[in-house]
Amino acid sequence: MRKKTIVGLVIATSLILIGAIIFGGVMMTLDWDFTKLATVKYETNSYDITESFKNIKIMTDTTDVVFVKSEKIKVVCREESKVLHSVNVEGDTLVIEEIYTKKWYENIGINFGTPKITVYISEGEYGNLTIKTSTGDTDIPKGFTFENIDITQTTGSVKCLASSNGDIKIKTSTGSIKVENITAGLLDLKVSTGNINATKVECVGDFLVNVSTGKVKLENVKCNDIISSGDTGDITLKNVIADEKIDLKRSTGDVKFNGCDASELIILTDTGDVKGTLLSDKVFILKTDTGSIKVPETVSGGKCKITTDTGDIKIEIK
Repeated sequence: MRKKTIVGLVIATSLILIGAIIFGGVMMTLDWDFTKLATVKYETNSYDITESFKNIKIMTDTTDVVFVKSEKIKVVCREESKVLHSVNVEGDTLVIEEIYTKKWYENIGINFGTPKITVYISEGEYGNLTIKTSTGDTDIPKGFTFENIDITQTTGSVKCLASSNGDIKIKTSTGSIKVENITAGLLDLKVSTGNINATKVECVGDFLVNVSTGKVKLENVKCNDIISSGDTGDITLKNVIADEKIDLKRSTGDVKFNGCDASELIILTDTGDVKGTLLSDKVFILKTDTGSIKVPETVSGGKCKITTDTGDIKIEIK
């Protein structure tokens, strides 16, 4: 090995060791608490709400949003010192909106924290709920009913246990959606990458489920129409009843039924099996290019059309 190469390696190794020693010394003085290295400062601000309101509108960027049942109405924001939120009642709407005062170079730094908006409101009925965020989770517990719910976010999961007299629309690009013990007029759930779970749901209107990559699980659901489309991922239905139609489309993924029924079923999948149990006789219209078919020889009932390119079709009637 050349002498210059050896000298270079010795210097590089020495610098690494010196850096490690300095880093270790600094961390010892900080009790190895890495959060103390953060350059982003947070503060907690509380806003008491004395004015009456009907609707709630939240517009923010990188923030978790949580609702809590409370007799005292207030909003508590854990927020960056230069990314604060305004909290005001405008007309009949409680508006929570981000105020961004950062310079571009102030985005360079170390951040271990997550901003959070906590909305404390009393249990009961409200008007429209609108939440728009870029990054962050949203959590709405049971005990609230809204006229309409509209949640849109880019990255983050949504858990909604609140009901609606009208529409519930939840859309997230990356993250999961969970709804449970709710009633709604129309229920519309969309996710690009993530799972959708709906349990104990009743809709007067339709239930729309769209997922690009991820699994869908529906359990104890009753709606007018259930319409779902997706690219990659299984869809599982247990005790799911549609008054009119169940329409499911998948590119890659299995379709599984357990004690489900509808006046009409239309199932289309490119790569995946279609299996399970239905509750009443059907007139079966079936097609599979590569796969086996096993269904009851019934000649009455609603239409059940199942088409798959690669996959088996196996249906039983309970």
